[in-house]
This record gives sequence, structure tokens and C-alpha cells, in this order.
Amino acid sequence: MNDTLQKKLKELPIKPGVYFHKSTQGEIIYVGKAANLRNRVRQYFQKSRVRDIKTDALVAEIADTDWIEVETELDALFLESEMIKRYKPRFNILLRDDKSQLYVRIPMNDAYPSVSFTRGPLDDGATYFGPYYNGWAVKKALRYLRRVFPYSTHETMPKKLCLQYHIGLCPGVEMQKISSQDYKKTLQKLVRYLKGERKALMKEIERDMKRLAQQHKFEEAMVLRNRLRDIKELQRQIIFGDREFMDISKDQGLVGLQRLLSLADTPKRIEGYDISHMSGTNNVASMVVATNGLADKSQYRKFKMQLAGNNDFEHMRETMRRRFSGRHADWPNPSLLLIDGGKGQLSSAIEALESLDVHIPVVGLAKRDEQIVIHTTRSNIDVSVDAIKAWSKEKSPFNEPQAAVIDDKTGRYQSVSIEEEASIISSEGDFMLITLPKNSHIVKLLQRVRNESHRFAVSYHTTLKRKGATKSLLDDIPGVGAATRRKLLHSFVSAKTIAELEQSQLTAVVGDKRAKVIYNWFHPAEK
Repeated sequence: MNDTLQKKLKELPIKPGVYFHKSTQGEIIYVGKAANLRNRVRQYFQKSRVRDIKTDALVAEIADTDWIEVETELDALFLESEMIKRYKPRFNILLRDDKSQLYVRIPMNDAYPSVSFTRGPLDDGATYFGPYYNGWAVKKALRYLRRVFPYSTHETMPKKLCLQYHIGLCPGVEMQKISSQDYKKTLQKLVRYLKGERKALMKEIERDMKRLAQQHKFEEAMVLRNRLRDIKELQRQIIFGDREFMDISKDQGLVGLQRLLSLADTPKRIEGYDISHMSGTNNVASMVVATNGLADKSQYRKFKMQLAGNNDFEHMRETMRRRFSGRHADWPNPSLLLIDGGKGQLSSAIEALESLDVHIPVVGLAKRDEQIVIHTTRSNIDVSVDAIKAWSKEKSPFNEPQAAVIDDKTGRYQSVSIEEEASIISSEGDFMLITLPKNSHIVKLLQRVRNESHRFAVSYHTTLKRKGATKSLLDDIPGVGAATRRKLLHSFVSAKTIAELEQSQLTAVVGDKRAKVIYNWFHPAEK
């Protein structure tokens, strides 16, 4: 154990948080959570402690450690998942298993939305939180929050009240014990809490509670009083959205990308683009956004291609023209564009941008060798082979191949590892190809954005394909349009189930007039 590490172990706080073990090169090799940072991190270095082989190998490589303090252990659980997703440390093998990725799904367009978990999000209009590598942590947090904000988990509506209703965890949506409007208000509070708006939400609940008490509605005020008390007992601001709150100067991928491409500022908003189709049919394009290195799903956009046929290059030109046509002035300007593909896709994007007189740094990421593709004169990036070679050999104040970043709070140097020293740089015509080590934080960052753009494009393409391949029994009902059909299928899953419902159950979703039409269609003998 070196002197620096020994000193840091003495500075560890007695608070919950997330810790980062680093190698001699500054690479983050393990991310962990702790209810007590001092006790947990020191355990790794206790000689009397019996450890498994993996932990022994980890401890042998630890040269430095860092940490982030949070309010509660539950905060630490979710922050750990976010950091593992970001850095993909090689010793976090269990949490890096693709099968453990989990999303929380809330279809707010349904009459009675259910809160559920899924491993394969679709472009179905529902709100998704995730992905999270620690599914157990997510489920535990939702169990806590369900006591405060009762919600339904019924994707298929049962015909009688469930056990959860009787113990206060479900509002009784099966028998419409609560109106759709009031239920959605409760869910909106849950969503706000998950996004970190705990303090504002508590103020609103307290204000409503006092107003009801002044109106002598004491039973309703008591419900809000109990809810406020439960929130105060939780005392958790869950890191459960796609917003990043940390000082991004500590993000090795963003800092390294800025230096590699000689960008003026840290790329706070990266937009990733991909094309998806099947033999030239159902052509779509995706635009995903990474804000401060993490997926910002509220900013995602999708494009249904107007140009037919199997031509990825033309589709990329169309996407760029539509994105930067000037009709979307309310969309923030990106710091960097990432194109899923090599020289062909990148050239197409650049041509479209130049035709619109748009000058934004743009690079491609080729799948085969994960090469960063840059046009030497038209990518709006001031970079050269000599500059990259000089940068990769630069020494920090620690006399190591690192980027030296000044911490705004302390004014001291923050060491940021650069693993690109073994980079391979080649030229093909007007293009520069940069191949970095697979464990580079820059590569991991770009891969996350590229993979997410691919997932989002494929999801939208699959949705369009399914719509064209399926036809519902509801399609032939006169006066029932697409919007009504979506409401019914979101609430009751299948047309067969809808055909067996009582008219009162249909009324709760589509109103009395349409419910009567639908009910009479399936029960003509009862007219």
C-alpha cells in the first residue's frame, strides 16, 4: 500500500456513498457501494480478513481510491449502478451481466398505468427509467415508495380487488375505487420523486394538507399528513433518472474526449444517430442524447424516413437535414454528433450539414474495430496525427500518462486517467481512423451512445413492423379510432379480454358513449 492510499484511508467519512478503486494507471477497476465508507473501504486492506480469489486479485491492483458521499444507503445503491454503467470496471463482472439490466416502465398514456419492470424497452409511448445493472436495488426502492404512493402492478386487469389493495399498496384500480385522473396524479408525484424533486413535492403536499385542514376536510388532510410523514422518514433523493448531478470534470470519458478531439468545451450534449430498416421497408432513424455522459431520454427523437428503399447514406442525409432544418429551434444545440458507421455514413452526414451551413463537430464510430472516424478537414475538429501523438504522451503533475484537471472546489489537480497511450492512428484518404484500447473510457462513452442509438432505432422499426403485421378485432368497430383502440389495448391487453368486459369497465377508460358502442358490438343479442 502506497503513502497516498494510506492517507486517503484516514480521510474516509463515516457516511454512505460510492467508492472507486483505481489501478496505477488511474483506471477505475471497481465501483462499490457502502452504508459506511470508512468501514467498507478499509475492509479491503485488513490482513486478517479472509477474501476470495477475485477480491485478492482486485486488492493487488488497487493503487488509489476515491469516493462520492450521498445522503443514504439507497442513494448509494442507485449511484453505484449509474457508475458501473458509465465506467464498466472489469472487476464488476457480476453487475456487468447484460441479463441484469433492468428498466422501470410506467405507461402514463393508459387509463390506469401499471408500474412494471422490463429488460427490453419498446418505443410504445411509455416512460422508461434505466437501464439499471442492479435490479435488486431498483425493486427495493420501488417497494419503499409504494407505501407512500400506492400504485398498480396489473398489466392485465383482474376482475376483483387484489391483496395489495387490502394492505394499502394498490388504490383499487380493478374496481375503479379511484378515478383515472386522481390515480395519475398520484403516479405523477411518484415520477417527480424518482426524478429527484423530493423537496418541492414535500412543500406541495404540506401546502395542500394545510388547505384541506382549513376547509375542515380532516380525513383528506390526514391522508396527506401520513404521506408527508412517510416521505420524511425515507429522507431519500433517489438517483433514478437520466440526469447527471456530478461535477463532470471528474468524468474520464468526457474529459478524454474533449482533449482527444481538441474541443473547446466538455461535450455536455452528445447526439447519436443510427438508421434501421429491413430490406428497405419501415425505414427509420433515431436520435439519442447523452447529457453529461448519461442517456437523456426526454431528449430522444425518432424519424420515419420519407425516402423509400435500402440506402443508409441517403437516409442519413435526410435525417441530418430534418434535424437541422431550423424547424426544431427548441432543441438544444449539440456539442458533438456521433454517427453509427464508418466513412460512408460520416460523409453523408457531413454533406447534409454543409448544405445547411451547420458547423458542429461530427465523428463516426465504426462497429468492426470500434474505430473513431474523423474527416481531416470537414468534421469541424481541429486535430492532426502529430497533435494526438503529442497529447497521448503528455505527462501530468503526477508524472503519469494522465489528464490533469483542476477541481473547481478545491483548486487542486484532479488526476484523470488516459488509457489511450497505446492508440493506433491511421489515414485513409481524407479520413483519420483512431483505434483506442477497448477499455478506454472514451471508447466506452462512445459505445454507450452508439449502442443506445442502435437500440432506439431498432425499437421504433420493430414497432412499425408489428403495426403493419397485426390487425385487431377492434379495427372493424364503427366510431372507434386508433386513439381509442390504443387506450383499450393498453388497459386490457387483448381484444378477447375487451369483448368479455362489462360496460361499466369500458366506461372508465373510453367514456360512456364509446363504451356503449363497443359493448353492443360484442354483445349484439343484448341490444
